[in-house]
Amino acid sequence: MSCIVLLSLFIFVAGAACQRQEQKVGKAKQLNVVTTLFPLYDFTKNIAGDKVSVTLLLPPGVEAHSFEPKAGDMLRVNAADLFIFTGKFMEPWADGLLKGVDNKGLLVIDASTGITLMEEKEDHHDHGKIDPHLWLDFANAQKMVSNILEALVVKDPANKDFYTKSSDAFIAKLVDLDRRYKETFLTCKKNIFIHGGHFAFNYLAKRYNLVYISAYHGSPDAEPTPKRLITLKKKMQENNIKYVYYEELIAPRVAGVLAKETGATLLKLHGAHNISKEEFEKGVSFLSLMEGNLKNLKAGLECQ
Repeated sequence: MSCIVLLSLFIFVAGAACQRQEQKVGKAKQLNVVTTLFPLYDFTKNIAGDKVSVTLLLPPGVEAHSFEPKAGDMLRVNAADLFIFTGKFMEPWADGLLKGVDNKGLLVIDASTGITLMEEKEDHHDHGKIDPHLWLDFANAQKMVSNILEALVVKDPANKDFYTKSSDAFIAKLVDLDRRYKETFLTCKKNIFIHGGHFAFNYLAKRYNLVYISAYHGSPDAEPTPKRLITLKKKMQENNIKYVYYEELIAPRVAGVLAKETGATLLKLHGAHNISKEEFEKGVSFLSLMEGNLKNLKAGLECQ
């Protein structure tokens, strides 16, 4: 065999070996993260970017409180590296789901760790006395981001610097959003808002010293009584309230009744538990939803 042939054969073998190595590197396993609720999904995406594969367990368009995991959901969690939820009060089904998972490498993170959960004054809520809508206080949202960051670093320490930098940048946006909420509410004529949906904005109201009254106080499946609606109508008339808020993903029937009875205008307040299919396809973010809430609260509270 000539030297030229031998050299050509060597180059071919070496090139093939390099190609196989490149393919192996290109097929390196991407971290697989499953999140339960939209805020967790959005926070994780903001921290991790394209470094991980993030799945929202709650199907777009499904109301969070009526969600029941299916066999396919268990399979998704079983194939994950990281499972992120907000605790037993928001996702009481998570414990049963995790018991059916056979994945010793799965890291389970409660994003509410280190956050003091608020209690409701009346025990009419489907979560009991605990209010689990903690992400609507943006200081809590910052802590949730930090908890997610810690989990990502544990599972993928090689990308610690990337995750940390992204987390810091996102927290800075939450800090700025919180500042603008505070400054806006200092200019309002009113500090009370009526919500025709279930009790979700307790944290937001407390953080900004607002008075929040909800029609349902509990599950959106449990209709408010006529007595409750009469009380809300009277409260709106006494305070000359010109706007009533409704929630996402649920027909605004109760808010519509209040609006008709009082001549008020309907405005949306998005709790961000989940988003619609249309919103998901448009790529809406937690920040954009909260910007929408600020705009509508500014109108409803008659702020400058």
